[in-house]
Amino acid sequence: MSEQLATAPAPGRQPLDDHAAGSVVAHAAEQRAKADVLASVLEDIAANDYPVPEAGVPWEAARDAHLARPA
Repeated sequence: MSEQLATAPAPGRQPLDDHAAGSVVAHAAEQRAKADVLASVLEDIAANDYPVPEAGVPWEAARDAHLARPA
């Protein structure tokens, strides 16, 4: 994918202002980073098998830790 913004809108498309286009690009980068993390986890599972349950964190503890973080 191109990292540059189009200079002219494609036919049938509504142009975005610079702020909106920047926000969309930033959101795309955040989503790409999340997908990269998921892909690395899946690659680790494929290469090293599933982790044993005893080595993990119960989902309740992970949820409570996440909810305890400041918003």
